[in-house]
Amino acid sequence: MKLLRYLVLLLLAFGLSGCGYNAIQKQDEAVKAAWSEVLNQYQRRADLVPNLVNTVKGYAQHEEKVFVEVTEARAKVGSLQINADSLNDPQKLQQFQAAQGELGSALSRLMVVSENYPQLKADGLFQNLQAQLEGTENRVTVARNRYVQAVQAYNGMIRTFPNNMTAKIFGYKVKPNFSVDNEKAISTAPKVDFGTGAPAPAATH
Repeated sequence: MKLLRYLVLLLLAFGLSGCGYNAIQKQDEAVKAAWSEVLNQYQRRADLVPNLVNTVKGYAQHEEKVFVEVTEARAKVGSLQINADSLNDPQKLQQFQAAQGELGSALSRLMVVSENYPQLKADGLFQNLQAQLEGTENRVTVARNRYVQAVQAYNGMIRTFPNNMTAKIFGYKVKPNFSVDNEKAISTAPKVDFGTGAPAPAATH
């Protein structure tokens, strides 16, 4: 009886492997891992915001509107974090994209304001934050691109025969990806190069 049971389990294992079950599982985990890295890099960017805003405030206190925009955008990003289990919801992903796009735009406006303050650009802390932001934006781009590729591979796998039959049986569905409409916004890093342009007169610290 035990031998028969083992034979049945062995046949079942071979059957699942042949119909793509194991490959789907592996690709699904790759998508989740890629998404975790996207969140990690976006969180790194969000963590820079308070110090960046406070440093700029020291030289440009009257730019209150920009500070409020950046702070509110960061707060919105924090309230819309989605985990790997929510990746099948295209509406949640779209909301997440929009929030990250708003934060990116707000940071860009903050950087534009910073160009008017030569003393700020020479500040060691600001230069350090500037470098961190630039590096983080690059890592965000890499992580996002890897996620896009992982989702494309996963979606292609579960839509092809016989994997599509296995996916249907076990409830695996096509995952939404970053939308074309929002891709330009979230892939544009805030301007952090202050090597050009004629600065306005310096404000007193």
